[in-house]
Amino acid sequence: MGKNKNHKGILKRMKLTKTGLVRHNRAFGKHLRSHKSGKRLRRLRQDKFLSNPEAKRLERMLYRRLRGRDQSRAELRRSPSPQQRRDAQAQKLASASAPAPTTGAARRAAARAASRATAPAALRTARAAAPAAPRGMSK
Repeated sequence: MGKNKNHKGILKRMKLTKTGLVRHNRAFGKHLRSHKSGKRLRRLRQDKFLSNPEAKRLERMLYRRLRGRDQSRAELRRSPSPQQRRDAQAQKLASASAPAPTTGAARRAAARAASRATAPAALRTARAAAPAAPRGMSK
């Protein structure tokens, strides 16, 4: 039995955001703008996301579920501000200096997390210490 094929025209013209909303380009806003009113041009600059019924129709054409179609704009995850990032980093460091876990499973999980955090730094120092071989020559 044959497979369902995605609508290639939609794939070229639409982008899915990480929250699942469908972003598109508006028509009539790119050129020949001198005779269009300012009100019309401002309206064309507004957010370029599909409404829920249009996104539902798009799901049928793409043969896939769009995650954020039923979410309200208030529920969407926002990027944290720089201050919120610093606060989260401080909390993370404070929790890292907490007392050692007592159970075996918790101890193994903590050791795994610590090794993941230090592994990239250890690799960087090992690479920096090793002499670089000339290009084109193998060992």
